[in-house]
Amino acid sequence: MGLEVIGAGFGRTGTTSLKDALEHLGCGKCHHMSVVKQNSVEGWIAAHKAVKAGNKVDWDALLGDYGAAVDWPSAAFYKELAEYYPEAKVVLTVRDPEKWYQSVNETLYAMNSLAPWYSRYLRMYTMVVGIVWDGVFGGRFSDKERTLQLFNGNIAEVKRTIPAERLLVFKATDGWGPLCAFLDKPVPSIPFPHSNEGVIFKRVVRFMKIFRAFQYAVSFSVIAYVLKWSGAW
Repeated sequence: MGLEVIGAGFGRTGTTSLKDALEHLGCGKCHHMSVVKQNSVEGWIAAHKAVKAGNKVDWDALLGDYGAAVDWPSAAFYKELAEYYPEAKVVLTVRDPEKWYQSVNETLYAMNSLAPWYSRYLRMYTMVVGIVWDGVFGGRFSDKERTLQLFNGNIAEVKRTIPAERLLVFKATDGWGPLCAFLDKPVPSIPFPHSNEGVIFKRVVRFMKIFRAFQYAVSFSVIAYVLKWSGAW
């Protein structure tokens, strides 16, 4: 199929709304972190290693069924994708940097930080940490000043790398107009999609905090019982 649209914006910049919009406009299925399947995780891990080593990647093997790709993990490879699919247009989703950092910190990063110890053995977790938290942010997302520099630096780098006629800098609040004009698509009669996964993510974070507290409580109870049973307490 070949990609028609490549997203170059970080996660939590309106990428889910953009995914829904592109699919409604007939750009085909849109790849997004939310649709990464277990059988494609190894492909993304391999692609990340290949790019780091300076080797070529068969992007069709990963994205051949899609007409667009936004959000991580694909956004981390927008340069390689733009070269591989020279006819594709690039959409850079942007957001107020401070609000973006707060959103990621309270959702995606909080979920990563609260992940159970055994998550490190899950390949999906390995992929996300390798490409996003260690790859994009160098393992230092909590360093707010540095992370905001990376966020703004990515925007500047995309603008420098992608020719202006091939690039749309886009906010979800811009609505259909700029996106449809850029892609030469008719403007739909329905409202522009405004997906807000933040509410769902925050619920997950609250659950994970409760689960962690429960784990600590159970662990302490077991240790206390063993110590008491052994006479050490």
